[in-house]
Amino acid sequence: MTDSRDAWFQRLWYGGTHSHLPLLPLTAIYALAGGLRRALYRIGVKRIVELPVPVIVVGNLVAGGTGKTPVTLALVESLKARGYRPGIVSRGYGRSSRDLLTVSPDSVADDVGDEPLLLRRRSGCPVVVAGDRVAAARKLIAEDVDVVVADDGLQHYRLGRDMELCVIDGERGFGNGWQLPAGPLREPPGRLASVDAVLINAGSPTRHPSVAAVRVPAVCFTLRAERAVRLADGHSVPLAEFAGREAHAVAGIGNPARFFRTLEAFGIVVHRHPLPDHARIDPAALGFGDALDVLMTEKDAARLPATGDARLWHVPVSLEAEAADLSALVDRVDAVCRRKLELRE
Repeated sequence: MTDSRDAWFQRLWYGGTHSHLPLLPLTAIYALAGGLRRALYRIGVKRIVELPVPVIVVGNLVAGGTGKTPVTLALVESLKARGYRPGIVSRGYGRSSRDLLTVSPDSVADDVGDEPLLLRRRSGCPVVVAGDRVAAARKLIAEDVDVVVADDGLQHYRLGRDMELCVIDGERGFGNGWQLPAGPLREPPGRLASVDAVLINAGSPTRHPSVAAVRVPAVCFTLRAERAVRLADGHSVPLAEFAGREAHAVAGIGNPARFFRTLEAFGIVVHRHPLPDHARIDPAALGFGDALDVLMTEKDAARLPATGDARLWHVPVSLEAEAADLSALVDRVDAVCRRKLELRE
């Protein structure tokens, strides 16, 4: 259950070697095309579509996981608590089509994508996936959503936005600092100067000169795991019950090592099985030739069909941050939403 190509890129981007040098010509082409595309939107050659409700974008600058999904969940929960009716739009990375689809709790990840399915199940909010996120947002608005949250939409410039939140992996940062494919960056670090807030997963602004340099408001957070949920019947137990026991751990996310360390912090003896982000999982491959329990991320579980295998568990995580910092960020989001909705009335 490995992917040598994905592992090679992770070593290339975050391993501190110079093996990225042969890819720099391709990176130059990628950077030039991206810069031209941004310029065309900025000068109006390409049209930005403004919508009648607030649009909050949650995204990142790198390819791979940063903790964006827990941030999106925390944001929509906070909006609901303040009386809004949020909905989520997503491309649905890795799904089998680009058609516009409304996600239900019973949807199949191959059809809608694993992250949108997770977001729908955890938040209870309407979620629509489409290659055209403007069309997805209009679908949500037609269903009486009054705030659109765009999951991973930082580079989707056609969708007008009222606020941008950029999530950064505080441990890995921007890797070697190069854009794709020589490095993990989708856009240059200077893009941070135009976002409204930065959320740093397991780190601080002082560790990242690019964040400190632009003086953007920053919120530091961690991902909290407390329980394991059995896939077969939804039975939940404290993760501490696995302490001192061996277990297989499967993680098809952008930074599998973080998940493994989380489990090990509970005293679990982990047999690590890292997978590429969004990798399809063959249920038959989870046997591993023994009777040990198998712990996986919630995103991995979303890709699995229904199963009666009592050894399979997923570990949900939630965002944890200083209450004052999180409250101040939500206050800013609330103010942006109220201004936009008042203008519409």
